[in-house]
Amino acid sequence: MQQSETAATTFLAKQGVRFSVHRYDYNPAGALIGMQAASAMGEDPSLVFKTLMVRIDREKPVCLVVPAACKVNLKQVAALFGGRNARMIAAEEAEALTGFQVGGISPFGQKTPVAVVIDAAASEKTHIYVNAGERGLVVKIAPEDACMAASAILAPISSP
Repeated sequence: MQQSETAATTFLAKQGVRFSVHRYDYNPAGALIGMQAASAMGEDPSLVFKTLMVRIDREKPVCLVVPAACKVNLKQVAALFGGRNARMIAAEEAEALTGFQVGGISPFGQKTPVAVVIDAAASEKTHIYVNAGERGLVVKIAPEDACMAASAILAPISSP
């Protein structure tokens, strides 16, 4: 199998998706986890994508995958689902919903599958790094494979 097995890597392997697993030194006291990951791996921050959990109109949970250095446009996310607003889900709820710890939430292999939106910026890359279901662990994956595996919508949902 891979270097580290998580629900996310097991899910990807069962789907027959090509990916590689990469570890980095996770700093629980650090702010911006995605930027921390890029720095620790010596990678371009535009290739490292963070995973966020939101709820549309206090009802529909959605998983967002966006470049680490970007901000999410929550109004655009809500509009994708015919909603009026989107809000971040509390850490405890996100962990219960996904089965992953905050700082390690992956769009792949979540305990309760939800809609996934990957920022359109991913389509400009040959590969991206996405959380692999554990703090300090990411998968390197082609954006089209990430979209296929997560049954994701590809949409412009962030800005620098």
